Amino acid sequence: MISDSPCPQVTQQLKLENKDDFFWGGKEDGLVNPIIRDLPPEPPREEEIPVRPKIRTAAGKILSKDFSHIEMKLVHLDLKGAPPKVSYYEQVFPLFSKLGANGLLIEYEDMFPFTGELEILKSPYAYSEDDLKKILHLAEINNLEVIPLVQTFGHMEYVLKHDKHRGLREVERYPNSLNPHNAETLPLVKMILTQVLEKHPMSSWVHIGSDEVYHLGEGQDSKSWLNGNKGDLGKMFLNHLKSVVDFLHNQFPEKNQLMWDDMLRKLSVQIIKASGIPKYVSPVLWLYHGNFDMAQIDSYISKYEKSGFKNIWFASAFKGASGPAQMWTPTNLHMKNHQEWKKVIDRMRKFPKIHYSGIALTGWQRYDHYSALCELLPVGIPSLAVCLKTLKHGQFTPEAEKDTANILGFSSINAEKNICEGNGAFPGSEIYTMVKKIHSELKSKVRQVTEGDSEINGWFSRYNRAYRFGNPHKMETFSAKILKTNEEWESHIQALRTQLDSIYFPDTVEEWMEENVNLYMDPLREMAKDFQEILQLNAQPKVIVKQ
Repeated sequence: MISDSPCPQVTQQLKLENKDDFFWGGKEDGLVNPIIRDLPPEPPREEEIPVRPKIRTAAGKILSKDFSHIEMKLVHLDLKGAPPKVSYYEQVFPLFSKLGANGLLIEYEDMFPFTGELEILKSPYAYSEDDLKKILHLAEINNLEVIPLVQTFGHMEYVLKHDKHRGLREVERYPNSLNPHNAETLPLVKMILTQVLEKHPMSSWVHIGSDEVYHLGEGQDSKSWLNGNKGDLGKMFLNHLKSVVDFLHNQFPEKNQLMWDDMLRKLSVQIIKASGIPKYVSPVLWLYHGNFDMAQIDSYISKYEKSGFKNIWFASAFKGASGPAQMWTPTNLHMKNHQEWKKVIDRMRKFPKIHYSGIALTGWQRYDHYSALCELLPVGIPSLAVCLKTLKHGQFTPEAEKDTANILGFSSINAEKNICEGNGAFPGSEIYTMVKKIHSELKSKVRQVTEGDSEINGWFSRYNRAYRFGNPHKMETFSAKILKTNEEWESHIQALRTQLDSIYFPDTVEEWMEENVNLYMDPLREMAKDFQEILQLNAQPKVIVKQ
């Protein structure tokens, strides 16, 4: 899940060094495709989005809704990083709907309002129960079906980082994955699922994650189990998964279940079929790069069809899949990813026994709970729009470009070159424009002053600054360059901070500034401070430090 500059060149595959680099099972050829997130495709017209009434019995019980003739297009909200304030959803949900999305895949993690024994899992900025009700209401009035994503095996860092649950780690040193043999593991997973799903009574699906279960089989309990079960790691994985799936079917029978497919890719048709999971869960096949091996994709779909799965979903990426510390979304890479997925969708008639249900356009905000922030959501919105249009037309056509530019308030969009002309007029467009300037100019402009100016290097070097001496005759010639550059960027950054404060919580603002601004601004700030102090010394002798 990575992206950095407007046109990053992350198109090659990454060599899998060992099974923990990505996910257990990897790919048959030992290669893993880098994640890519870019601009979204054409947004469908509002009249094209069917209004799905909420169906209840007289007793108030929720009945399953019929989505068999609707291809779902979900916008993924990864809230383990940079979760927006509820007020931003009020602005952006109508845009999602207008762009052609009809659902949300919400990965709450520590932003969910857990209570009781689970309260320890909450972030200090977690949504309240009233916040959650408002989010779900906003989704409903904008015809967006909400699917909660609750990790149940791997990517459990937000749980396993706490001392209270450290004992449930598969490997004590690593907070990634649950130990499936610990007697307390399944009750904890059930408790988390229950709290989340009880707050989502109108949701027709639940996504149980289950991807990238790092270190599975490496814990002592797992080694003992493997010794008695012929080393069958796949069976170990499926045993835990089956327990989760059965629990959900029994307790929440109206919820259709989804899971990421990567852990299934190495498993045989026979073992998957024997597990019984295809009866109640659907795989979500995910790939985020822009050059598919269609034969390989066909082999995955064929395997899942033969295994007995009735439905299959796909997952693309509109941001956060081109690098773990990406500031700017590479629209062209994400557009190509959706061009490839459109080809796959159009080929699904080759598989008559498995139904294509929809696609989740993932927008990763972190690679895991401990990693840096990927692109902020407002920065990725043009990519989301381009990707949705591409899913509709197969290409980002001139007509799609015109419609998308009109919706987002740009004069034009060149997805191939990752250029949007104009300032934009969508929720968060101010952030988009300001981050664009920081991404394209901050590093180079600051380094021109701190490193690339011969006059400054000659008369205001690190040595001059360390020993507090300088010649005003020369210093005054580059005074404006240092002080004006610092002043102009500080003004820009303060304006951006104001916009960020309106959408994000304080911890997100500070983290983003530290990762993307302070790295370059702090040296300039220190230089400007030293300059003003040393200039006032009126060419005094250098400070002598006796050894």
